[in-house]
Amino acid sequence: MLVSLLLAAVLGAASGDITGSVVDQSGGVVAGAKVTVERPKGSPLIGATDPKGTFRFTELPAGAYQVRVEHPGFKVAGAHVKLGDSPARLRMVLRIADLHERLTVGSPEARVSPESAENMDVVKLDRKALNKLPVLGNDIIAAAAQYLDQAALGAAGVSVVVDGMEARKIGVSASAVQEVRINQNPYSAEFARPGRGRIEIITKPAAGEYHGSIEFVFRDHRLDARNAFAATRPAEQRRIFEGHFTGPVGHSRKTAFLLSANHEEEDLQNLVFAITPAGVLRQNFANPKRQTEVSGSITRQLTDRQTLSVRYELSRDQGQGEDVGGFTLPEAGADYQEREHLLFVNYRAVLTPRIVNEFSMRLGRQSFVNSSWTPGVPRIVVEDAFTGGGGQSDRHETENRIQFNNIMSWAKGRHLVKAGVTVPGFIRRGLNDHANYDGTFSYSSLDDYLAHRPFLFEVQRGNSYLAFWQKDLGFFVQDDFKARPNLSISIGLRYDWQNYLFDHNNLAPRFSLAFSPDKKRKTVLRGGAGIFYERTGNGAIADLLRFDGSRLRRLVLTNPAYPDPLSAGGSLEAQPASVTRFAPDLRSPYLLQYGGGVERQLQKSLVLALNYTGITGVKAFRSRDLNAPLPPLYPARPIAAIGVLRTIESAGRMQSHSLDLTLRGSIKKYFNGTIQHGFGRAYNNTGGIAAFPANSYNLSGEWARSSFDVRHRFRALGTVKAGELFELGTVLSLNSGPPYTMTTGRDDNHDGRASDRPAGVPRNSKQGFGAANLDLRLSHEFKLTASDKDEAPSLDAGIEAFNMLNGVNYTNVVGNLSSPFFGQPVAARPARRLQLRLEFKF
Repeated sequence: MLVSLLLAAVLGAASGDITGSVVDQSGGVVAGAKVTVERPKGSPLIGATDPKGTFRFTELPAGAYQVRVEHPGFKVAGAHVKLGDSPARLRMVLRIADLHERLTVGSPEARVSPESAENMDVVKLDRKALNKLPVLGNDIIAAAAQYLDQAALGAAGVSVVVDGMEARKIGVSASAVQEVRINQNPYSAEFARPGRGRIEIITKPAAGEYHGSIEFVFRDHRLDARNAFAATRPAEQRRIFEGHFTGPVGHSRKTAFLLSANHEEEDLQNLVFAITPAGVLRQNFANPKRQTEVSGSITRQLTDRQTLSVRYELSRDQGQGEDVGGFTLPEAGADYQEREHLLFVNYRAVLTPRIVNEFSMRLGRQSFVNSSWTPGVPRIVVEDAFTGGGGQSDRHETENRIQFNNIMSWAKGRHLVKAGVTVPGFIRRGLNDHANYDGTFSYSSLDDYLAHRPFLFEVQRGNSYLAFWQKDLGFFVQDDFKARPNLSISIGLRYDWQNYLFDHNNLAPRFSLAFSPDKKRKTVLRGGAGIFYERTGNGAIADLLRFDGSRLRRLVLTNPAYPDPLSAGGSLEAQPASVTRFAPDLRSPYLLQYGGGVERQLQKSLVLALNYTGITGVKAFRSRDLNAPLPPLYPARPIAAIGVLRTIESAGRMQSHSLDLTLRGSIKKYFNGTIQHGFGRAYNNTGGIAAFPANSYNLSGEWARSSFDVRHRFRALGTVKAGELFELGTVLSLNSGPPYTMTTGRDDNHDGRASDRPAGVPRNSKQGFGAANLDLRLSHEFKLTASDKDEAPSLDAGIEAFNMLNGVNYTNVVGNLSSPFFGQPVAARPARRLQLRLEFKF
């Protein structure tokens, strides 16, 4: 013993080993579990259990360590170890995880890791961040969407994934959300969309102890500034009541519940900024809305290896004065009502110590009704001046859906293999569309309107009812392989299919790696590539089935008379109907995303990352009129028996490049968050599946900057702590302007669209305005007891300011040469708004 002490004095410290074994609740060994050893100095050590469930870290200096063990399907296990002159032997017992628990607890400090899924360019908002950052109206999806890459969205738009399944809404109150992620594991084969194009939301699981929250959010126009385009500040108010409550059912230790509710009362107003024959019109118009959402879930631990959870969700929305605002006058408004029922079931089973299976299913029914205020009145559209007359938007939509996922995880040695089937939806859609039954007259300018010279009349006639099945299906397999302690490789393959498309070979390989070249693991190199297939969305399928020339007849008449478009004789029934078709060679478009980067640990809790991402869009969707009048004189349509022959093609393309610099973690001891600057460019030759070129026979001017081509983006979000007085949540966003297109505002080629451009002018050739926005949340938490637990009763009071500096951020610049607003912005983001928040947590 004396010799050991003398050696320790000479060498400075003793060294030892941390060894142990990992078992489940039944005593079975758990192979392939991730073991992390947090040490006093330096980056953490990461390893995995061998086939016998054991692990070993050798020759560690004396000191205090924390050991953490993670494995899919189990709760995280941890232990504190004080290592002296003898080895530490541990026995870690993993318990089955509660429903929806995701094993990403880890250290709150930012650290680089050679794990393929732990990229540092992720935007991750845990519950603590959501409690401190400003979120307007508790709309978490809208707050997160600003961090998405528009080039990665695809034809169907943003992919929202709630508890592992695609969804339209979160389904629970904002306070019942546990975490929000964007770009987590960007090349994962488990998801249909890239990480930069999806929002992952994880809700809180039911808990074994009683706790919850009640929150009140309030806005009033007396605290707001006036919009730059408004003549007066509108009388607005918004009230939100929400909360959640969770705990055990009775005295049961195996059954728990979670209830959540949200009720919003919005008495807001839309801003009308238009020009009519009487002059410029600036008018605030009431747009009241009411929204109620309730949900309840029961979680039951059936056995030590099986957990079942069932959640029911009900939502009801209604609003008045929809569609009014911008160029649209109040007379063209409408009311809407929406109701949705959802049943969510999740079953998780640990089949063996190495295999975990999770099955999720969602059943839903939705109904949506839109009713125009002025039926029987034709709609009047004067391009980029005003829209009046009838709303012409009457429709009733229903949706019955079933979704399910079944994902199995298998760990062996250095491999973690996941495979499964994902069904985003088998959906029966019903549509009773009475929109535009009274017709729409369109004019190129105010002068043409005053002279009764419309360039177009559109009307729908015939069978308005349609029902069809939309089916989407995916399979995937992925292997996360720990090739070496400093090298992780992820290889995956996904297959996606949807009905109404003709190709069935949509195999999408995915690959990513993370490598740490230095012994201290302070630098990580990353790279990856993958293919991501797109879907058409339900709108294109509905148009294909109903606009077949006979079911629902869409009539397009150029240069009509007014008020009777056929005053020269004839009947509407004798006019040729427009037809929508899929091109014979239509295929599923796909994105090829690829990239690489380097991450560097600057300090214990500060990481710098530089990442490049390239996205190539192949076979992108677009629409063309293959029966448009032929150039150069455009006399008439080639096929007289058909109107517009809208052909949906997969012939477009897109190219995007971006370079992102991310600083994440704690800067000094006051600021903790993420700062990111992105520089990029994006070009394409289509605006999407519903977009037509200016000339269907000449596409030379279509390849240009995309509508989302914003060269510079800067985002900073985090919290500033000033002692014990308050915490300041900050979201700062700066970006350069997107482009916009110059048009003549006239239909010179007689195809029924006033999107013609001057000769030689490409699409999106004009530069729009940039934007700068600062949102702040000042809050203080009052502890009501002496307990330091997170669930201890407390009262959190805060005030939030959106667009704090009250800058004018223009959003819409008119490129129509025939409009009196040409070259001018006609809309701006809201001026400064204040929001008060009071939350009781227990």
